[in-house]
Amino acid sequence: MTETQAWTIKRLLDWTTEHFTGKGFDGARLDAEVLLAEALGCQRIQLYTQFNDVPEEERLAKYRDWVKRRAKGEPVAYLVGHKEFYSLGFEVNSSVLIPRPETEHAVVQAVDLASKFPAPCSILDVGTGSGCIAVTLAKQIEDAQIVAVDISGDAIEVASRNAAKHQVQERIEFFESDLLASVPADRQFDLIVSNPPYIGTEEEGTVDEAVRKYEPAVALFSGGDGTEAIRGLVQQSVDRMKAGSYLVFETSPIIFDACLSIVNDSGSFAEPESIKDYSGHRRIISAQRR
Repeated sequence: MTETQAWTIKRLLDWTTEHFTGKGFDGARLDAEVLLAEALGCQRIQLYTQFNDVPEEERLAKYRDWVKRRAKGEPVAYLVGHKEFYSLGFEVNSSVLIPRPETEHAVVQAVDLASKFPAPCSILDVGTGSGCIAVTLAKQIEDAQIVAVDISGDAIEVASRNAAKHQVQERIEFFESDLLASVPADRQFDLIVSNPPYIGTEEEGTVDEAVRKYEPAVALFSGGDGTEAIRGLVQQSVDRMKAGSYLVFETSPIIFDACLSIVNDSGSFAEPESIKDYSGHRRIISAQRR
């Protein structure tokens, strides 16, 4: 950024959009808007009513720093410290996976299935990360009682803050746990929902560099072919589910058939339902306990 003319909001957005486009980023304009709005402490729509304004130097310096870091690949969500999911705002940092729209399909399915059970519906969220699934379900399902677990203690801290932010902390218990290992043995659930790690280490070279470099590996990778955590999830869930309860989890279209086989081979579930994401790819498996 040169200093030959004033850096108005319009000029900042135009320059940054061109800069990010040159880096090959999808959504370059949106990235520029999100970063600038956050630096200025305003809503994105307000940028367009202040096109000729020149930000004060302190805010401009913050924005420039973020632009430099974004240009090196750092995700926008980590820079600004939050991400929207299911129309709710969630704190995120490098300890947790950035919530993605595909995961909303698991929430929609869980909300629909919860209506089959008398209140309070008991739900377990395995690999809660930012808490986006657990918190959203607590907001959507009246009186739901939720247990949320994650292998990362740092992630549990983020999820706990998000539960408090959305005023559902009294209905969510958090445990640091490798899958279900630390969940009290006497607890059973109507719904077990999960967005587990499902990328195989054999595929690591195909993963977007920014994801590989900045997001937590423990939330991304699971054995050579990506099915290790899902095998454990299915095996450990069986004893925590009553007849008629449901397991709902996200996976990759690449290993979808392998995951269906894992569920079917367990012998504990009826024929699973396959749910497609916004791109038409099979993404969510929903299976009822026999």
